[in-house]
Amino acid sequence: MADPVSSNRSISISWGELTGAVGDSLTVLPIVVALAVVTEISLPHVLIAFGIFQIVWGVLYGVPMSVEPMKALAALAIAGALSYAELALAGVVLGIVLLAIGASQTLSLVERWIGRPVIRGVQFAVGLVLLETAVDLSLSSPALAAIAVVVAAVFTFAGRQNAVAIVLLAAGLAIAFGATGLPMPRSPGLPAIPELTAGVSRSAADGIVAQLAMTIGNAALATSLLVSDLFDRDISPDRLSASMGAMNLLAVPIGGIPMCHGCDGVAGKHAFGARTGGANLILGVLYVAAAFALTTAVLTAFPLAILGVLLGVVSVSLASHVRESDRLWLSVAIGLGALVTNLGIAFVVGVIVDRLVDRYRAEKPLKTAVTPE
Repeated sequence: MADPVSSNRSISISWGELTGAVGDSLTVLPIVVALAVVTEISLPHVLIAFGIFQIVWGVLYGVPMSVEPMKALAALAIAGALSYAELALAGVVLGIVLLAIGASQTLSLVERWIGRPVIRGVQFAVGLVLLETAVDLSLSSPALAAIAVVVAAVFTFAGRQNAVAIVLLAAGLAIAFGATGLPMPRSPGLPAIPELTAGVSRSAADGIVAQLAMTIGNAALATSLLVSDLFDRDISPDRLSASMGAMNLLAVPIGGIPMCHGCDGVAGKHAFGARTGGANLILGVLYVAAAFALTTAVLTAFPLAILGVLLGVVSVSLASHVRESDRLWLSVAIGLGALVTNLGIAFVVGVIVDRLVDRYRAEKPLKTAVTPE
C-alpha cells in the first residue's frame, strides 16, 4: 500500500518554522526539567532522545509532528509514585503494546472500550497530580513563587499566555546560571539505564494502563484528526501508534523517557507559525545542542519554586480539558478517585462505569418501546 503521507512531505526552514518550534516545547521543557530535578533521569540524554525523534518524525511525516513526554507517567514520576526503573519499564512495555496495536491495525477495537469521558478523566487526574506536586515545590520559596505567579498572570491577562512557560523557564535558568556560571559544553557520556527488572511493580502497571488511555485518545486519535484538519494530511491513528511504539523502544535504551505524539503539541506548533517538518528539524537541533550545555550543577541550582509554578501552569492547562467531557461527572470522579486511590484503579473503575452507562442508555429506548400501554 502506498504511503498516504509520501506525496505531501515537505520541509521548509523559515521564521515561521523557527517560532513554531517553540510551540511544542511549551509543555515538554517544564516537565523534563522537573523530572531531571526530582528524579534520577539524565536531562542531556532525554534532550538528545527528544532531538533525534523531532528530526525523524519531521522528515518522515513532513508536518510539524509533536514529540512529548507521556504525561501520565511523567506526572507520577515527578510526584514520587514511580521510580526511574518503573518509568523506563513502562516506556518499554507501552512501546511493545503500541507497536503491536499499530502493526495489527486494531486501534479502533481498543478505542471502543475506552470512552472519551474516561480519557478526559485521566487527563484531569494527571493535572491534579501535577498540581499537587506544583504546590509542594512552590512552598520551598513562597516569595519567589508569588513573583512567578504574578509574572504568569501579567502575561496571561496581556493575551500572551503561550509565552508564560518560556519566560518562567528562562528566568529559572538565568538564576541557575547566575549561581553556577555559564557551563562549558561537554559530552553527556553514556546513559545510566536502570535495571528494568527493578521496575516490575503494581505502580508501574497502574501507570501503564492509565497512560495507554491518554495515548490512544490524545496522541493517536486526536492527533490524526488535527493533522488532517490543519494540514490536510492523512496520517492514520494506527500509523501514529506504531511510530510511538518504535520511538519508545529505541529511546529508553539511550536514556530517553517514555514519549508520544500529542494534539496539543501539534496545535502549539501550528499556532506559532509552523507549517512543515522544518519546525521539527529546528527544534531537534536545539534540543541536542542544549544537551551539551545543561549540567547537573545547573539543574541543582534551578529554583524549585519557579519549577512549581511552571508545573502549575502545565497542570491547569491539562486539567482544563475536563470541560470538554460529555459526562463531566464521570471525568471529575475519575480524577478525584485517582487522588484517593491511584490512577490505575480510577481508570479501570471509570471504564466499567462508562460502559455500564452506555449499555443502560442503549437498552432504555428498547424497554420504553415494548412497555404496554
